[in-house]
Amino acid sequence: MLALVVAGAMVLWIGGQALRSALDMPLRYAFLIDFMAIAAFVWALVVATQVWRARQQSRDQEG
Repeated sequence: MLALVVAGAMVLWIGGQALRSALDMPLRYAFLIDFMAIAAFVWALVVATQVWRARQQSRDQEG
């Protein structure tokens, strides 16, 4: 799921920027697209950190 969010955010970010440019929309929409992508990347970073910590704890309990 983590990989899908990162890949989807990248595709939507690039596509959104291209669409905004093609439709000649105001610059504020570029910032909105950027902030949505940043939110997805921050979420992915938090989840990846949680997964990494959980794996570290499970490995420490086994050994």
